[in-house]
Amino acid sequence: MTEANNRTGAAVQTSIPFNDLRRQYDVFAADIESEVLKVLRTGWWLNGTQVRDFATAFADYVGATHCIPVSNGTDAIELALKASGCKAPGGEVITVANAGGYTTTAARSVGLIPVYADIEEPTQVMSVASAMVCVSERTGVVVATHLYGNTVDVVELRRRLNEIGRQDIVIIEDCAQAHGARVDGRIVGSIGDMSTFSFYPTKNLGAMGDAGAVVSSSDEFAGKVRALQQYGWGSKYQIVLEGGRNSRMDEVQAAILRILLPSLDRLNAERARILSSYEKVAPSDVAFIQRRAGAVVHLAVAMTDRRDDLRNFLANRGIATDIHYPILDCDQPAWKGLPMRVSDDNLAVSRRSITRILSVPCFVGMTVGEIEQVASALAEFPAS
Repeated sequence: MTEANNRTGAAVQTSIPFNDLRRQYDVFAADIESEVLKVLRTGWWLNGTQVRDFATAFADYVGATHCIPVSNGTDAIELALKASGCKAPGGEVITVANAGGYTTTAARSVGLIPVYADIEEPTQVMSVASAMVCVSERTGVVVATHLYGNTVDVVELRRRLNEIGRQDIVIIEDCAQAHGARVDGRIVGSIGDMSTFSFYPTKNLGAMGDAGAVVSSSDEFAGKVRALQQYGWGSKYQIVLEGGRNSRMDEVQAAILRILLPSLDRLNAERARILSSYEKVAPSDVAFIQRRAGAVVHLAVAMTDRRDDLRNFLANRGIATDIHYPILDCDQPAWKGLPMRVSDDNLAVSRRSITRILSVPCFVGMTVGEIEQVASALAEFPAS
């Protein structure tokens, strides 16, 4: 393994990127290139058989009736919110503030008010108890974000909403970071009223460009999303729903996703093995996110009170890291002063967590040497 010198003159092992998408591509290159070339030669690049075949395959994989492919994951959330029937202005969407701003972006774009529930510290996903406290007469939707591959207990969320007579509240699962994860044995995306997926290249099931989908077993919701993603058409050139837009997955991305889908569970297992290597050796004051039964691994997120020290320590050993995510939605400069509500405790756990989280490399195609290098660096991180 090659070495270089850092500013202190100490030896630094080979640099390890935070991600390298080319490695997964190399595994599937022959199939992808063959299929993409076929698509290009058809001269039919939108609204064709590739998109329809992927939609059928992905709905079957998730265990839902309908899959509507769209342009990206944020569009998927926006379209699902529009289809939910939550009315703007004044309608409220309960979500979390630590998930990168995507649900807030979608809610703002359709005139809905975000309401931020707090999270569970060990899992870093929405606290169902906090979400319930946030419910008001204006609540129309809860977006349950399965973050880092971890899962929200959507079954418990639905049960508790029903207990208070709020069967009308629509649950949207945001599955952008949890393709293939399970809750009570059911694959995420099949539990809520609707679910949204991003197929951004870094996702567990990633395209080679932007792509997303809305999944549902409700004919009513699926029908609305299908109309809204193509101008609100009921039939060609006849607009029957206001708020429609143009949001389509193209044939090339659908072909790529269809090729990768059968390998999703295997690729998820590879990420899980990498994270397990880190968990075994991490020092006592560096704890990785506690995964629920059935969770997958999207990001390997460590939590420590010495986050900056750990990040510098890894950098000096050639290991790239990132923070997902450093700013809560409610504190984003562009959204300050806009209508919102936060949990009664002012998001105490979320605020503490964003100072403690650090994502380390965990991607398909990491070599044994790279995994060992990251694990060794974690093990060697000096005690406070």
